[in-house]
Amino acid sequence: MFDIRWIRDNPDAFDKGMARRNLPPQAESLIALDATRRNAQTRAQELQTERNALSKEIGKIKAQGGDADEIMAKVSASKDAQAAVEAEAQTALEALNDALSRLPNLPFDDVPDGASEDDNVEMRRVGTPASFDFTPKDHVDLGEALGMMDFETAAKIAGSRFVLLSGGLARMERALGAFMLDHNTEQFGYTEVNPPALVNDKTMFGTGQLPKFGDDLFKTTDGYWLIPTAEVPLTNIVADHIIDEDYLPRRYTAMTWCFRSEAGAAGKDTRGMIRQHQFSKVEMVSVTHPDHSLDELERMTSCAEDILQQLGLPFRTVALCTGDMGAGARKTYDIEVWLPAQDRYREISSCSVCGDFQARRMNARMRVKGEKGTQFVHTLNGSGLAVGRTLIAIMENYQQADGSVVIPEALRPYMGGLEVLRADG
Repeated sequence: MFDIRWIRDNPDAFDKGMARRNLPPQAESLIALDATRRNAQTRAQELQTERNALSKEIGKIKAQGGDADEIMAKVSASKDAQAAVEAEAQTALEALNDALSRLPNLPFDDVPDGASEDDNVEMRRVGTPASFDFTPKDHVDLGEALGMMDFETAAKIAGSRFVLLSGGLARMERALGAFMLDHNTEQFGYTEVNPPALVNDKTMFGTGQLPKFGDDLFKTTDGYWLIPTAEVPLTNIVADHIIDEDYLPRRYTAMTWCFRSEAGAAGKDTRGMIRQHQFSKVEMVSVTHPDHSLDELERMTSCAEDILQQLGLPFRTVALCTGDMGAGARKTYDIEVWLPAQDRYREISSCSVCGDFQARRMNARMRVKGEKGTQFVHTLNGSGLAVGRTLIAIMENYQQADGSVVIPEALRPYMGGLEVLRADG
């Protein structure tokens, strides 16, 4: 969310940022709404001042025994006029806030320009994709042959875009979540949190899911929203708080179920576990001093990369272009893991710095020593990692010719020492 005062002072810079987001100019219409609001507020204050003066005059006339009916009529008309302009100011304010709340964040200068994922810029590659002396299977064929991945039963129970994992694969998903949480807390200093998976409108608005992306979410009949990611409750921990700068950064991590209707992804990745309505993910959230948020982005990204390195999974890291970046982000790195059956890299983590975009929506501020007033904190979020996609990557990269799957060494302590998943157990 933007400060309209900044837009008034920097209309060209604002529109230039919107243009990089492939959007038309916005400043003029926003400033016009703001002008309507301010003019109406000014008129309301003038009417109040005039009425105060008239009220004093009424008191004098009555004290002298005179007739104040005419002036009293003016006071009554003034009240009606003030109510009308106050309503006009409120309407303009609501329209302004609604317009501001639907706009994406401004990208940083070093974010590459572009329209789609084809314009993203590769930063680095780590690990070498495995060479197989057989044709590698995808995770669906592997999982069904193991007898541990069942889409048919899941569809009977819930519908499409769900899966039922059992046996070793169910245990591996649980093991991956525990491994990631231990990694984030023990090696990178995140605080583990077990947050609500149902949240209210205000919480969804705070991180930018509402009002623009409501169609991509699930909502209960009594008004709760199912979280699309733990970013939502974790970031809102600091909503409406003023934090002393000495207590920053704050770093949180959580493993939760995530729920997405995938309304904007019809026909995409309909096979397998790549894109589902319900999936598990370990999330990282940081709340920082504004001067340190870009360094925190690099740190968060390295945390997610380190998980993949410990699991021995080849990956690449790309800087997203302006047209592929999420609405709340000012800069984003995507980490993409190699999937042999697709012969391509696929996203497994996305780490973003949002600046004060979310903090303004949540009213999350910090107090600097020796300074008067407060300023908004900066927020960041990243996947550390998407658990289901990590499971897929392990299955496809560690598969054997006989359909078994070798368990990465780093994960074996979480699997009771088991080294290989086989169809016979």
